[in-house]
Amino acid sequence: MTAPAVPLYGYQRRWFADRSRFKIGMFARQTGKTFTTALEIVDRCFEAAVEGRRDRWVILSRGERQAKEAMDEGVKPHAKAYTLGFEAQEYDWSGAEGTYRALEVTFPQGSRVTALPANPDTARGFSANAFLDEFAIHKDSRAIWGALYPVISKGWDLRVTSTPKGKGNKFYELMSAENDVWSRHVVDIHQAVADGLPRDIAELRAGMADDELWAQEFELQWLDEASAWLSYDLIFGCEDAKAGRPELYQGGVCFVGRDIGRRQDLHVIWVWELIGDVLWERERIEQKRATFAAMDEAFDDVMSRYLVARACIDQTGMGEKVVEDAQRRYGSRVEGVLFTGPSKLVMATRGKERFEGRTVRIREGDVALRSDLHKLRKMVGPTGAPRFVAERGEDHADRTWAAFLGINAAEGPRQEIAYRSVATDAAREDGPDDDEDGRGWWQPPMGARIRGSL
Repeated sequence: MTAPAVPLYGYQRRWFADRSRFKIGMFARQTGKTFTTALEIVDRCFEAAVEGRRDRWVILSRGERQAKEAMDEGVKPHAKAYTLGFEAQEYDWSGAEGTYRALEVTFPQGSRVTALPANPDTARGFSANAFLDEFAIHKDSRAIWGALYPVISKGWDLRVTSTPKGKGNKFYELMSAENDVWSRHVVDIHQAVADGLPRDIAELRAGMADDELWAQEFELQWLDEASAWLSYDLIFGCEDAKAGRPELYQGGVCFVGRDIGRRQDLHVIWVWELIGDVLWERERIEQKRATFAAMDEAFDDVMSRYLVARACIDQTGMGEKVVEDAQRRYGSRVEGVLFTGPSKLVMATRGKERFEGRTVRIREGDVALRSDLHKLRKMVGPTGAPRFVAERGEDHADRTWAAFLGINAAEGPRQEIAYRSVATDAAREDGPDDDEDGRGWWQPPMGARIRGSL
């Protein structure tokens, strides 16, 4: 070894120096697990170059963005620190099930490192040493494992790292298995700081303001998946890099969920765009301690920019007036929903069915959203009736209920909307949904592509 791009802390040195064939590490967030593993990969390629032989590695990451980060923030900086010349390229790699963007560096003597998004197709497509980066959040982790293991069983080495994400994935099984095959490393935030990582633990915890999320992301606790309404596998399986980006709105029909909160809870407006049979998170607005005027202004902005067929709003408590005002402006396109036991069960069931069928797409890598979706629990009360609870942190699953309200809007009856290019003076005077035949005339947002009546 010559020198890493930066000095290593004690736990990083132990991970780097461990050259066991099967090595797995559970690390707290932002402790350099990908960075350190990339260093080992470069060091192995350096040794191969010195000895006049070739080494081969493939990095399988959660998605294309993470694969690029592993290369740009790990492999390439270390190679430069080693003064190890390399050629870098990007290309489309074609497998049996699709085409994926690959990033690759080639070192002297022919050693190569390829980074790709993880899936069963890419996992079986290489005969090489493998690094599964953030394995707990890989979609279809068991299928990836089933495709990869026969390949590396031919004598290749395997590196697996992740922060825990519940017990319903292959990473949990590998870390908790009682065998001596794996060399296991566990580094929580306390160990990392003790080994030199410059972090203020008290400040970090106060800033996160979520005990469950802190326990998982920094103290590496396996959270109970049994009572979680949405498992992490379901959540990760619906994440997509193109979701949650308003600029990608295709002008399609949208459905809005609005969860009312003001002081302790969040006010959340969630916009779903229907593309085919899939609901895409298009935009999510979150406000804390906002005035009612500011909340209504945000809602009006959403209604003006999207082709909204139906909006469901939390009518419970302070939501009564909010719903009344919204219905006065938008008529029957707005439905108030009282949060009762039966109504919450209906919404939660519809939401879960969407996640199970993977007919929703949510923003990728949003840690606060993941925690919010996962914290919802179904409990059985003394009478035997089901109820839904969420541990209160900085919020109370407000994002989840906004998402479910929007899904409920999409699943329920839709108002037939008639379009005309210019509203009459009478229609403008009477309001956006006040027409004599009761159907209402509505002009779509500027630039929206109309796809027919709903």
